[in-house]
Amino acid sequence: MATMKDVAKLAGVSVGSVSNVFNGLNVKKSTYDKVIRAVKELDYETNNLARSFKLSHTNTIALIVPTIWHPFFSSIAFYLEEVAEARGYHVFLCNSNNNEENELNYIKMLRKNKVDGIIAITYRDIDSYMEGSLPFVSIDRHFNKDISIVSSDNFNGGRLAAQILNEKGAKKLLFVGTHNVVYNETMKRKQGFESYCIEHKLDYHIIDLLEPNVDFTEDLKEFMNEHPDTDGIFAINDFVGLNIIETLKSINKEVLKDYQLIGFDGIKMSNEREYLVSTIVQPVKQLAYDAFEILMKQIKDLDYKEQRIIPGKFMEGGTTY
Repeated sequence: MATMKDVAKLAGVSVGSVSNVFNGLNVKKSTYDKVIRAVKELDYETNNLARSFKLSHTNTIALIVPTIWHPFFSSIAFYLEEVAEARGYHVFLCNSNNNEENELNYIKMLRKNKVDGIIAITYRDIDSYMEGSLPFVSIDRHFNKDISIVSSDNFNGGRLAAQILNEKGAKKLLFVGTHNVVYNETMKRKQGFESYCIEHKLDYHIIDLLEPNVDFTEDLKEFMNEHPDTDGIFAINDFVGLNIIETLKSINKEVLKDYQLIGFDGIKMSNEREYLVSTIVQPVKQLAYDAFEILMKQIKDLDYKEQRIIPGKFMEGGTTY
């Protein structure tokens, strides 16, 4: 049966370095790669996994997302795996398909399988299921209890969108979005938008539908027919922004010609592509890295709690002047 010394000898590193890899501590990537290769060659992984379970430490965390198809959520997954791998951790990716029952089943499963902690993006009411000692970090939602969170600054992002539309000459502003019955950080985008408009005495209106009713097509058409001089629109996210553009085409309203539009998230089809719309870009990499950092602190100290709000930035995407 292979030992830690055998792994160290085959990898050409110290026993201490092997221990650091197994315990998720910072090591050089070259060292980490050597150790993992040696682990696989010696079939040490099975022994190490048993040892980890005995110590209630598996070097495995879970990420729960509403859907992997959304570029924002898939980007979070990409960067979380990047930082986790560099620290010797594995990531279970749990795609809930935006279903509360699926989320709860995942949580139950993850507890049984003894992951070291969970990072979740959820807009469902799962507070009561987060009781207990399992480290947990939320991205983009404040729970009704003392749970760590990492989030973009949605409120000031909404203010920034209204400010930029105003600075670019828009005089009649409109917010278009939806909201969940469970409070989450994305609702602050509308609040920030309203705050700026009120503070600067701008003419503005709101279309904000309660989910699951997310089809704003008729509401938007009716509003634009009644307020044809609306020339600046803030969409709660980039995909809503794209839907607005398509909807307004049907009543002969063209983006840039008739109005300017700003979304939120910073969606691209790939790193090499331009933004789909002018947008308030979320710092996705920092969100993922900070969530991992906070989770590591909680794994070491279950009483540790932290809430981080990270500023976004405006980027042109072809729907503003």
